[in-house]
Amino acid sequence: MQLPHINTERCTGCGWCVAACPPRVLSLQVVAWRKRSVLHDAQACTGCSLCERRCPFGVISMVKTPKPPAGQA
Repeated sequence: MQLPHINTERCTGCGWCVAACPPRVLSLQVVAWRKRSVLHDAQACTGCSLCERRCPFGVISMVKTPKPPAGQA
């Protein structure tokens, strides 16, 4: 499984990744007085990487995560 990792220091809060996300697991939130993209529902993320491809600033990278054991999703 892959999840998006967002470099919040470089994120501009433009919202393109949020708009591109089919399961709507990204949102814009205020972090340290600036609007940033945040993954708010990792379990619902499909790992499609549309957010990574849509980010015009290259601040999202897909990171492999271990699969949870069966029955612990």
